[in-house]
Amino acid sequence: LQPVLADTPTLLIKDVQLITMQTDSLWRHQDVLVENGEIIAIGPALKYENTTVVEGNGMFLLPGLIDMHVHVWDEYELALYLQQGVTGIRNVWGLPFHLRMKADIESAELLAPAFLTSGPKLTGPEFIGDDNWQLFSAEEGRDMVRQCHKAGYDLIKTYYGLPQATFDAIREEAQQLQIDIVAHPSQQVPYAYHFQPPIRSIEHAEDVVQTALNYSLDTTMLLALAQTFAQQPDVAFCPTLTVFHNIYSLVQQEEGLSDTTTQWMNPLIKMVDSEAQWTRWQDRKQHDSAVGDHLLQQHRFHLLVVKAFHDAGVNIVCGTDAGIGITAPGHAIHRELALYVQAGMTPYEALRTATVDAASVHTAFNNLGSIAVGKRANLLLLEENPLEDLQALQSIHRLILNGQIIEKAQLDQMAEKAGDRRNIIPTALRYAEYLLEKAW
Repeated sequence: LQPVLADTPTLLIKDVQLITMQTDSLWRHQDVLVENGEIIAIGPALKYENTTVVEGNGMFLLPGLIDMHVHVWDEYELALYLQQGVTGIRNVWGLPFHLRMKADIESAELLAPAFLTSGPKLTGPEFIGDDNWQLFSAEEGRDMVRQCHKAGYDLIKTYYGLPQATFDAIREEAQQLQIDIVAHPSQQVPYAYHFQPPIRSIEHAEDVVQTALNYSLDTTMLLALAQTFAQQPDVAFCPTLTVFHNIYSLVQQEEGLSDTTTQWMNPLIKMVDSEAQWTRWQDRKQHDSAVGDHLLQQHRFHLLVVKAFHDAGVNIVCGTDAGIGITAPGHAIHRELALYVQAGMTPYEALRTATVDAASVHTAFNNLGSIAVGKRANLLLLEENPLEDLQALQSIHRLILNGQIIEKAQLDQMAEKAGDRRNIIPTALRYAEYLLEKAW
């Protein structure tokens, strides 16, 4: 387990340039007072007795980042997220060990970002694979929602291949139990069918192409979809551009997976999934020399998807699909945000997707994502202004997690341990536990 910090002090952060994320303005020469992990006062020259003082010296203070689409395999990855400024994550492929991890985080036995987890990926009968939980009837769908809710999963994850009757049963049962759904679009129902409660976000730009646009790169159809999506204020869009762009990167590589690409991956995932992805796309390139051009063309269309949805007013939330393929935990968020800027967002608008807009999706995250009285004190202290250049996010001076200071040296030490981990067998046993649960 990652080391747990000492008791939370009363904290006074002095003389910072505040990026509240409620506006794109800087509040200069501000102090922030934190007690019991919560922001209790903001203003210039605050006075308070018996506090631990953090001298801001004119540096920039903003909320910690939130990655809304990750796959967590071990505790080391939690450290990687923190080291990269990510203080909230939504795990969207739940296994039994995630419930134990969640309990350790909530009881402060494990140093980690705020953590939400879905249950298993719920699929229809045709989508075979040991990673998927196949459902063969609507009643099975209802029962799985009840089981996930009882077990303590925060969310339901619907996946590819769900037929309409089962999809409806899952949605109706989740709504009755007041548990949100994260939807990987099913090709068995129209894309717009996912605009129903309690679905709170729809994942993946590539599924806009594959499901909504029937594998076409049609900008006219895209703009019409963007207008329809924008009429659903309670449904967010999570693009995960990075993971598809990484497939394009795999095709461009000639000499195997580089350590710089995969050194932060869980060792078992690297051995199984990362290598399989490399082999798959190198084989594809051997049989289709134009595959790289096709992938690049679709990636560029994904940027158009983000621009069209953003311009229409869709709530776009940052997600990376980190933890699988070659998409590294923590590090991937910087590529994802840079792609949003490339798609046409300003740095402030891109930051919103990983802060205040992400925090708006689920009630459990509503106390994150902005700096205001009553919000949780998950904060980043930066030397440079991220509103001018998002690369400033990669140079954290200090991280504050639940009101506790984590020095950069400690963050780097935790990340170094993660890069040197050897936990193939524990990861395999955790996955075996999931397979046994399915078999029962």
